[in-house]
Amino acid sequence: MPLAKRIIPCLDVDRGRVVKGIQFVDLVDAGDPLEQAHVYNREGADELVFLDITATHEGRGIMYDVVRRTAEQIYIPLTVGGGIRTLEDMRKMLHAGADKVAVNSAAIQNPDLITECAQAFGAQCVVVAIDMKRRPRGGWEVYTHGGRRATGRDGLEWAKEAQERGAGELLVTSMDRDGTQIGYDLKLLKILDELVHLPVIASGGAGTLEHLREGLLIGNAHAVLAASMFHFRQVTIAEVKQFLRDAGITVRIT
Repeated sequence: MPLAKRIIPCLDVDRGRVVKGIQFVDLVDAGDPLEQAHVYNREGADELVFLDITATHEGRGIMYDVVRRTAEQIYIPLTVGGGIRTLEDMRKMLHAGADKVAVNSAAIQNPDLITECAQAFGAQCVVVAIDMKRRPRGGWEVYTHGGRRATGRDGLEWAKEAQERGAGELLVTSMDRDGTQIGYDLKLLKILDELVHLPVIASGGAGTLEHLREGLLIGNAHAVLAASMFHFRQVTIAEVKQFLRDAGITVRIT
C-alpha cells in the first residue's frame, strides 16, 4: 500500500491571531488559533502547521504558551516554526508539545543548525521551511524573515543543501502563489521531485480541490498545505479527503 498523503491546514499567527494575506502581505484576521486548531482536529486533518510569521522579523521568540495550549488540546501532529534560532529553542518547542519544528531564517544564517537539531532530536523532527520567489531570469530565490528579506540564495540549491545537512522534510512555499488560490507552482514541485528525495509539503496557492490533487500527484509531494480555503470554510477536510479518495489518491480515513 502506498503511504497516505497528508492534508495540512496552516495557521499563520501574528500577535496571537491567525492571519492570511496574499504573497505574504495585506494580512487579514482569520480567527483564534486555538479555536481553529479544534476545528481541524475534529475534521480529521492529518497534521497542523503553526507558524509565528512575525517572530523572526520582530526579533522575539515564538509564543510558547499558545503552542503549549494547542498541543494539550488537539490530538493530531503539530509542526511549529517562526523565531526558532537555536538548538535550545527547538528543545523548548518539543517540550511544549510540538511533534516537529520548522526552521527557516535561522537555518539560512547558520546551516549547521539543521545538522545539530537532526543529531539531537532525529531528522523526523526537523522541517526546513523554504520561502521561494521566482527570479525574472529564471529559477527561484530564497526569502527569510517572513518573506521580507531576499537572501540571494538559489532555492533549489538550498533545498539540496538542507537535505544533505539532515533535514527530515521540506516545507516549500511559493511566495508568488501564496494566498492567490490559483494553484501550486507545479513546475517548482516537479523540479524538486528530481533534485531531492525528502518528503515535500507543497505550499502556496491552493484554492480548489483540483489544486490539491495536482500537487499530490507529484512524486515526493507527500502532503499539501492550505490556509485560505480552510480558514474561510470554502471546503472541509472531510470533503477534501472524499474528493482525493474518489480520484484514487490514498489518504488517511477520518
